[in-house]
Amino acid sequence: QVQLVESGGGLVQPGGSLRLSCAASGFTLDNYAIGWFRLVPGKEREGVSCIDNSDGSTGVADSVKGRFTISRDNAKNTVYLHMNSLKPEDTAVYYCAADSVVVVTTTHCGLPFEYHYWGQGTQVTVSS
Repeated sequence: QVQLVESGGGLVQPGGSLRLSCAASGFTLDNYAIGWFRLVPGKEREGVSCIDNSDGSTGVADSVKGRFTISRDNAKNTVYLHMNSLKPEDTAVYYCAADSVVVVTTTHCGLPFEYHYWGQGTQVTVSS
């Protein structure tokens, strides 16, 4: 069974850090591009960061540039989103997604509909 499971969300104070994990089962993540998206009620799903499956190039949204980074551990079949200097506006449900066809670059992570597999999401709340 193909599955993506996010973890690592929680409540953190402004300026704090979190590391989200996206663990895959049923398929090998290094054959797929991975994207992290976030969703706030009443807003469209926003692409946050992504990593390519061929050359490992990464992309990050302007809203999180310099604060968030993405990495992958192929041995653990897991992709991480490292979030630093968190702000209240980063509060959202964060989802990871995978697709073997979507093309990601340093400036474009693809649109949500281009990703085939999705996790269930993990809540991140930044508040004092």
